[in-house]
Amino acid sequence: MALHHIGLKEINGSLIVLDDVENAGFDELVEIHLKNNTKRQGRIVQIDGKRVVIQVFEGTNDLSMENTSTHFTGKPLEIPLSTELLGRIFNGAGKPIDGLGEIFAEKYADINGAAINPVSRNYPRNYIRTGISSIDALTTLIRGQKLPIFSDSGLPHNKLAVQIVKQAKIADKEEDNNFCIVFAAMGVKNDIADYFKTKFEESGVLERVSMFINLSNDPIIERILTPRCALTAAEYLAYEKNMHVLVILTDMTSYAEAIREFSSSKGEIPGRKGYPGYLYSDLAQLYERAGVLKNSKGSVTQIPILTMPNGDITNPVPDLTGYITEGQIVLSKELYQQGVYPPVSILPSLSRLMKDGIGEKYTRSDHQAVASQLFACYAKVQDARSLASVIGEEELSATDKSYIEFGKNFESNFLTQSDDEDRTIEQTLDLGWDLLCLLPKEELDRIDSELLDKVYDPSRSQRFKSTI
Repeated sequence: MALHHIGLKEINGSLIVLDDVENAGFDELVEIHLKNNTKRQGRIVQIDGKRVVIQVFEGTNDLSMENTSTHFTGKPLEIPLSTELLGRIFNGAGKPIDGLGEIFAEKYADINGAAINPVSRNYPRNYIRTGISSIDALTTLIRGQKLPIFSDSGLPHNKLAVQIVKQAKIADKEEDNNFCIVFAAMGVKNDIADYFKTKFEESGVLERVSMFINLSNDPIIERILTPRCALTAAEYLAYEKNMHVLVILTDMTSYAEAIREFSSSKGEIPGRKGYPGYLYSDLAQLYERAGVLKNSKGSVTQIPILTMPNGDITNPVPDLTGYITEGQIVLSKELYQQGVYPPVSILPSLSRLMKDGIGEKYTRSDHQAVASQLFACYAKVQDARSLASVIGEEELSATDKSYIEFGKNFESNFLTQSDDEDRTIEQTLDLGWDLLCLLPKEELDRIDSELLDKVYDPSRSQRFKSTI
C-alpha cells in the first residue's frame, strides 16, 4: 500500500531521514513533493526499525523539514523497455535527454535485475571482432565474456571505446543484424559526453547504440544507477529480443568513487582506500549480469573500462575487478608516449576465455598458434632490450638483434593502427605471420612443425626490414 509522510526528521547531504515509517522496503522508490509543487525521486538505502534513510536523486536543495511530503510507491526503481531503446540517449536514471520524447514501453523492469542461476548459463563461445589487432589476436573478446580495460589518466581509453563501438561485429553475418551496443558513461565531463555523441552520429552507428550518460556534475546517486539501467536494457534486448549485446561501461572508477562517497555519507566503516567493505559484492552484482543463457539465443558481453588511480593496478577497483572478470586489457603509458595507438600492453593482458572461442570453427585454425608465438616472442623482446641496455645493442647476438627488430616492428605495425582502421581477423593473423618471419625458424617453438613448414617464408618480412 502506498504511504504518504509529511515532514522530515533530518537532512544530510543527498540523504533525508524519516521516522515512524512502516512496511517500507529496501531500494523502494519514493516520490518527494516540495512546497513549490515540484517533485523529485529517491530510493530507500537504509532501514533501521521504523527509521528509513532515503537518497534523493536530484539532491536536497530547497527541501523543507516541515512541508516536504514523501510518497512511498511500494516498488523499486523501474525503467521502460522496448526496442526503441536503440538509437536513443538517456541520462543515468534512464530518462530520455535527446529531445525525442518518451519511449513506448513494452514493459517495465527493476534496474537491480535478477540473479542468474549458474545452471542456466551456457559456456561462452564465439568471438566478437573489434577490428583491433592487439585485441582480436591476443586478447580475444568472447561473446558472453566480461573483459575489462585497465587504463590510466591521460591514456586514450575514450578513443578506444569509440573505436570498439564503431567497429565491433560478430562473426556470424546472419546474426550481425541482431548485434547492438549499450554504452554507459559515468561521471564524464560535458566535452567527453559530446565527443561520444558526435562520434557515434558521424559514424552512423548510433542507430544500433543505446546511450546512458551521467555527467560529472550530476548527483552521485544517478552515477550509481547508470550501470544498472544500462544492464537492465541490455538484458531485455538479449534475453527477450534475442540480440547479442555488447555493454561498454566507462569509467567504473567514477562509479566506485560514488559508492565510496555514498557509503561515507551513511557513516559506514571504510575499508581499503576508504571504499566500503561491500565494494566486491557490489561490483560482482554488475559484472555477473553478463553471460549466455540456455533458454535464449541472445547474449550480454561486457567491457568495463576503469582508470587506475596513479596507475596502481593493486588499487581496490582494478584489483577486485580482476578477481571477478575473465581477464583484462591493460593500456601502457610507455607505449602511448612512443606514439603507439592503441597502447595495449601485451604481456599483462589476457583473455581467459579466448582459447574456447578461437580456432577453426570460430576464427582461423592457426589463431592459437600465432597468438602463442607472438606472445612468447614479445616476452623475449623485453629480455633482449634489458640486455641491450647493459651491454649495448652492438654487442648482442644475431638472434637477440632479430628480436629487437621484431619488437620494433611488432609495436609499430601490429599494435599500432589508426582509430578508423578496421582489420579483419585474416589481415591480423597474416600480419602476425609476416612479423614472425623476421625471426629465425628455429626460434618459433610454439608452432607445430607441419604448420611452420607450410607457412614460414622469410621473404614475407622483407617490407619490415626495409623500414629499420
